[in-house]
Amino acid sequence: MDIQPQNSKPISDDQELAKVLAGITGQPGNVGFEETPAQSDMPMPDIPANDPTPAVEPQMPTPAPITGSGDLESIKKDALLELRPLVDKLDIAAEEKFDIYLLLLRSTDDKTLIAPAHKAAQDIADESKKAQALLDIIKEIDFLSTPQ
Repeated sequence: MDIQPQNSKPISDDQELAKVLAGITGQPGNVGFEETPAQSDMPMPDIPANDPTPAVEPQMPTPAPITGSGDLESIKKDALLELRPLVDKLDIAAEEKFDIYLLLLRSTDDKTLIAPAHKAAQDIADESKKAQALLDIIKEIDFLSTPQ
């Protein structure tokens, strides 16, 4: 909803904005703020208010992309293949091992990962976390068993 009256012009050009800001910061009696000296020595360019030329903004250098999305998928596949034989060699808690197997299972849809994930779930000591892990195994089996 536009709440401005139709006959008033919004402050849109840099000169008017600079004047408004100079009026705000130049008032005496502002306490608790350090005033910055006004840059009145710098001449303001004389640009008409309805100049269609856009203001030139400083350009930040854009970083070059590291890799394309195809490269990222390839790296992910390689990392998944490299991780799989190493999971059993990790010296981590059963819950973390289960999470890794579940990640591998969901990323690859490889049904041979269900048995090691189930074994890791059985080794979880906390019963509520173990129950959640077993439910996740059941959900994954249902997902993989449903024709797509």
